[in-house]
This record gives sequence, C-alpha cells and structure tokens, in this order.
Amino acid sequence: MTHTTNRIEDLLQTGVRYEVYPGAVWAIGNADGIQASGAVGLLDPDQPDEPMRLDTIFDVASLTKVLAVWSTIGALVEAGKLQLHAPLCTFWGEVAGHPLAPATAHHLLTHTAGLPLRANLKNLYGTDPQDIRDGVLHEALHRAPGEAVEYTDRAALILGYLAEHLSGQPLDELAADRIWRPLGMTRTSFGPLRAAVAAICAPTEYDETTATYLKGTAHDFSARLLDGVCGIAGTFSVLNDLALFLRHMLAPTRVAFGPAWTRDSLRIHTGDLTPARGLFWHPAPGTDHDHDQGVWVHYGFTGTGMWISPTQSRWAVLLTNKLRLNRDREPLTEIRNAFRAAAFHM
Repeated sequence: MTHTTNRIEDLLQTGVRYEVYPGAVWAIGNADGIQASGAVGLLDPDQPDEPMRLDTIFDVASLTKVLAVWSTIGALVEAGKLQLHAPLCTFWGEVAGHPLAPATAHHLLTHTAGLPLRANLKNLYGTDPQDIRDGVLHEALHRAPGEAVEYTDRAALILGYLAEHLSGQPLDELAADRIWRPLGMTRTSFGPLRAAVAAICAPTEYDETTATYLKGTAHDFSARLLDGVCGIAGTFSVLNDLALFLRHMLAPTRVAFGPAWTRDSLRIHTGDLTPARGLFWHPAPGTDHDHDQGVWVHYGFTGTGMWISPTQSRWAVLLTNKLRLNRDREPLTEIRNAFRAAAFHM
C-alpha cells in the first residue's frame, strides 16, 4: 500500500504543479473502510496559508446523480414501489398523454429514453420551478426510447421528480432520510450551505453576479435555478461520507439500498448499443468488464469522481476543485485515468 500511496501522491502533486487544480483529496478502500488517503495542494490559490484538507467540503456536482438519485431509486425499487421496466404513464399521471409516457425508469437510468439533449432550463422554460417541471416532463422526445445511448442531465432531473412522486418527499429530505443519515453521512447535504459551513468549502467557478468564487452554492446553474435541490447536481459532501457510501455498496447493511441494487446496477444494460452503460454508472475507460478487472465510475463536472469494483472489492474517490482554475477537461482526464490505474493496480 505504501508504494500505491506514494504513486498517487506524486501523481496528484503533479496536477497541482501544472495547475490542473488548486488541490485534491483522495482515498482508496474496501468493504472495511479507508485503506489509504491524502490531501495535496491548496483550498484556494489566492489563500496560500490554507491547505487542502481531508475534511474539506466539495461541491460534488454530478455525483449527486448517484448519491441522491440512483440510491433513492434503488431504495424505492427494493421497497416494491417502482418497477424499472413499467412505462412511466402506468403509474405517473404527470406524464400520461405526453411524449415521455412510454419511457421507463430503466430507460432513464441507462440514458436510452430518447430525451432532448438540450439542458438550458432557463432559456427553455423560464425560472418558475413548476414551469420547469412541466416543460421537462412534457417536452417531445429526441428519438424513440431504446434506440440509442445519449447522455443528458435531464434523465437525472426526471428521476429526481419520479422519486419525489413515489415517496411524497422533496428529494433533499428523501435522500437524507433514506440514504445519508442511515449510512452516517452527516456532512452530506444539498446547498446552499450556511455561511459558516460554506467558508470551509473548496471554491469552484467565478460567479459574475456576485463577483466571487462560488463556495457553498452549487456551481450547476440548473441546481441554483431550482433553489439548490435537483437530481442533476447540488450536493455537497466530504471524503469520509463518500467512503461510507462506497463501503456500503460493497458490503450493504440493512439500511439504505441493498446488495441486489448495486449488483444489478454494475453490469452492462445497454446490449450492443454504445457507449455501454450500467444503471447510472458506466464502465471506466480501459477496464475489461468481461473478466475480473471491471471498474465502474461516475464523474462530477467540478472535478470529482468515484470508482468501484465489486470484483476487486475496492473503491476509490478523487475530489478536486479544478473549476477554480479552468474548464479544460483533458488534463484532469489524464490525472483521473492514472489515478484509477494506481488505485486498482492496473
């Protein structure tokens, strides 16, 4: 493990040196918990006396799709409240008679629902939350469900609405009640965060409306438009909480979602369609899912990522705030791939 730790620390320090991100926090572990972890760089390049810390709070962006949506949908499936292959119109009156009616939750989880690829909610539907909901649930499809794999944030937004419909709770309350609190994820929540908590967050992108770097307020504009809570993004978390979540995936207890949901999600569900997808998780680049090397991944636009491999009984987390510096994806992609290779001994 010492060799792996040194390899990862050297890699992530290189990312700091070449200004891929101000700083990074990482961990690798198994069903028993964290095996190795570390923090490199700074919280903010404008504050040279503030190092990145293991307990730094991050805007995890699209990891919300896993932490709040995939997990609660799994809990609802296992509770018998949702059949993945049932047309949405058979149990959800809001979509009956609209183009989304024949699509299923399975289509949404595999990005095969044929949803429009446009995602600028304000330009399309305005700023009223009900108008946005109606627009997203009632708009014409881009193509028929099941024809192609096409990633769009809309899938997570719709699944978040579906989880609220089935549970009778807002998504933030549902995720906290069914997933985060039972797992002991006490520092995970939707934003905006209280000022005192936001002060210790890793900053993301510069916001012209406030003339500051965002801290404790979601970078994702859709999340901000919906008061910080939506299926697309908006969750804030820390390394230890993400470790608890991934540890539970490898060794589920009686709380949250069970082993069947994880097992079913971490396999190819898209047949011959490309790119291959599981249920909201996708195969990590360069890993062999026909043998024992399979690693599954989910990324966040702010610079976050989580990987898991049931066959290796191993998980990994890498949290950065690259958006504090730029939107260039390629340098971080190289870091992520090298990190995964080191974490999973490839």
